[in-house]
Amino acid sequence: MHTLPIKMKRGLLVVLWSLFCLCVADTATGNKPKHPIEFDQLEISRKYVPAKQHASASKSPSSSSVHGGSQDYQRKRDKIIAMPGQMEEAEFTQYAGYVTVDANAGRALFYYFAEAPQDPSNKPLVLWMNGGPGCSSFGAGAMLELGPFSVHSDNKTLYKKKHAWNTVANMLFVEIPAGVGYSYSNTTSDYHNTGDKRSTDDAYTFLVNWLERFPKYRDRDFFITGESYAGHYVPELANLIISNNRARGATNVKLKGVAIGNADLQYNLTLRATFDYFWMHAMISGKTYRTVQANCGFNGTYTKDCDNAMNLAIKEKGNVDDYNIYAPICRDASSPLRSSDP
Repeated sequence: MHTLPIKMKRGLLVVLWSLFCLCVADTATGNKPKHPIEFDQLEISRKYVPAKQHASASKSPSSSSVHGGSQDYQRKRDKIIAMPGQMEEAEFTQYAGYVTVDANAGRALFYYFAEAPQDPSNKPLVLWMNGGPGCSSFGAGAMLELGPFSVHSDNKTLYKKKHAWNTVANMLFVEIPAGVGYSYSNTTSDYHNTGDKRSTDDAYTFLVNWLERFPKYRDRDFFITGESYAGHYVPELANLIISNNRARGATNVKLKGVAIGNADLQYNLTLRATFDYFWMHAMISGKTYRTVQANCGFNGTYTKDCDNAMNLAIKEKGNVDDYNIYAPICRDASSPLRSSDP
């Protein structure tokens, strides 16, 4: 088992930002689709084999993957005294480290865990996974989106987020699959043979082993959440948990629900919903929306008329952040929007 030092090096701030940039760059530089919108879709970014489905319960994690003896020691080692750049003392307990999911392959997943600052013993456990596939749940999910901290415009110090999710839940971020963020494998072929099924099996093994390390959360209400390609990860992991909960001898996980934002479920459906979203938020005119609907069947075949209609909608929408349409204007480094910092 491996763990980060209690005081992580200051270079981590630079690295986590790099992880996020790599995630964006890797997706953006893939083979371009035949339509004007770039999504985190599987086909254009990397060779990644989706699982057909988990029709039946997978085998419980092998003894080589599940570890229990030294978990109390590991938990103590994983505890973070302070994050690099953390200017104020945290009002909550936080941990970071590795959980082995395949001892034979030397495969381990990195996690970051932020307990709720108030009454954590009565708040649920929430697992968060970013998508891509290839996006860091720590660099993007925890540090840029919904974790307790984010980075000031000086790129050196952290500030506390007012609406961090750990105000209402104990937040567990896991980087999946191995090769994403700080998660790794000592077996090179793991990086070429990954896919939905292995990712789901690894996520389940991670969860079982993590609950061994943090036993007080075994009976806690548990929710699985994520975004983008987690539209695959979340339901597949939920299905595996339900199947294994029914199997005799399997670790019982108290799954209560799932939540997925901007889910990548099926490409044509996602594309259609994008223009529905633009229209329903008054970002494009009714006339343009009807032109898109009239020329695009969203069935996998995109004609020139359809491309032209979608390009018109994209132009009409303008330079607006699709993921946060109410965000302030993003300025370059020479003219930073300092008022965005608290």
